Amino acid sequence: MTLFDLKGKVAVVTGGNGGIGLGMARGLAQAGARIVVAARNPDKGRAAVTELEHLGTDAIFCAVDVANEASVEAMVQQTVGTFGGVDILVNNAGTNIRKQPQEYTLAEWHQVLDTNLTSAFLCSKAVHPLMTKAGRGKIINIGSMMSIFGASFAGPYAASKGGIVQLTKAMASAWARDHIQVNAVLPGWIDTELTQAARRQIPGLHERVVARTPDGRWGIGGDFAGIAVFLASPASDFITGTAIPVDGGYSVQG
Repeated sequence: MTLFDLKGKVAVVTGGNGGIGLGMARGLAQAGARIVVAARNPDKGRAAVTELEHLGTDAIFCAVDVANEASVEAMVQQTVGTFGGVDILVNNAGTNIRKQPQEYTLAEWHQVLDTNLTSAFLCSKAVHPLMTKAGRGKIINIGSMMSIFGASFAGPYAASKGGIVQLTKAMASAWARDHIQVNAVLPGWIDTELTQAARRQIPGLHERVVARTPDGRWGIGGDFAGIAVFLASPASDFITGTAIPVDGGYSVQG
């Protein structure tokens, strides 16, 4: 369907070398987009590029520190140099440190906030001139169910993901006149490297998640392919400033 056709589009996916980011990149690639896998780990990044190329698209790896403005600018320049522009940005890069609120150091607070929230600001700011000049653009910010809920072990993470929702609304409002749609996706409990660590640290977490999730399972990266294509395609041209849970029904439970 032409509504979901991304042929000729260029998508930058931060943290696109695994988990939710790679799941989204796969969906975008299958819809025809060329992909920039922007991440820190070159081995994982190149493996992701190979996988995406096998889906029939062009893809490159770009090493980036998403919390560093100069590195983000260099990423955008490399993308423009290779593919000519940026049509889609997925702000997916993220991290977490699980402690009680009083146990965090200021450095740990900044590490989580800068990786999860400041990065979305920097990357979006960097692609905005390109999208404005092109007269269109799609930005997808990755929040979390922690954008909605609190958790004793995720103070900085929850603060950053709550901030993602408000940043999404602000950018959506500011840039709608430029035909740039900005939306957020709120993943539930998804089987990734981050949550595998959580299951090791928090006894009984796996069982509690399955019991609360109406779908009866943890999510996987592939569950994000469809929402990525929808929010990146013409099908969502009149949708902006939203925050869409992708959580198997976890967040609708009382």
